[in-house]
Amino acid sequence: MRLRKMFLKIRLVALTLLMMACQADQDFALHDGGSASFGASRDQWTVINYWAVWCAPCRHEIPELNRFAVDYRDEYLLLGVNFDGATGAELSKQIQDLGIEFKNLLEDPRTLWKLDRPDVLPETLIIDGEGQLRHRLVGPQTYESLVGLLKDKVNLGG
Repeated sequence: MRLRKMFLKIRLVALTLLMMACQADQDFALHDGGSASFGASRDQWTVINYWAVWCAPCRHEIPELNRFAVDYRDEYLLLGVNFDGATGAELSKQIQDLGIEFKNLLEDPRTLWKLDRPDVLPETLIIDGEGQLRHRLVGPQTYESLVGLLKDKVNLGG
C-alpha cells in the first residue's frame, strides 16, 4: 500500500511537470531564419502585426510599421504574421511586393493568448516582456498612433 501511494505521488509530480513544460516559453520560427519567443522575461516588448497582400489598409500601414521598427528597434520587436498562412517563396514574394522590412513569423502565435483568428485586418497585438498580451489594436496603425500608445507602458500595465 505504501509503495502504491509513493507511485501515485510520483505520477502526480510527473504530470505536473509535464503540464508546466507545455506552458513553457515556446520558440516561433522567423521567415528569414532565427526564432522569437514571448514568455522569456526581457525588457523588450513585442508588437505583432497581422497583414495580407489583398488588404488595402495593410498596404498603407506597412511603411509606418517599417519606420517604427527601425526607430524603436531597441525597445520593441516588431513582427509580422501573414494572415493567409503563405510560406516559402510565396511568403518571400508577398513580403517583397509589400516592401515589408520587419521580421515575419512562419506560424501564428495567438493561441498563446487564447485569441481567435482576426475578423478584421490589419490587427496588431502588444506583448510585454513577460509574454502577456497588453493591447489588441484593430485597424490600421500609424507611426504616431503606435508611439503614442507605447510611450507610457504604465497605461498598458507594464
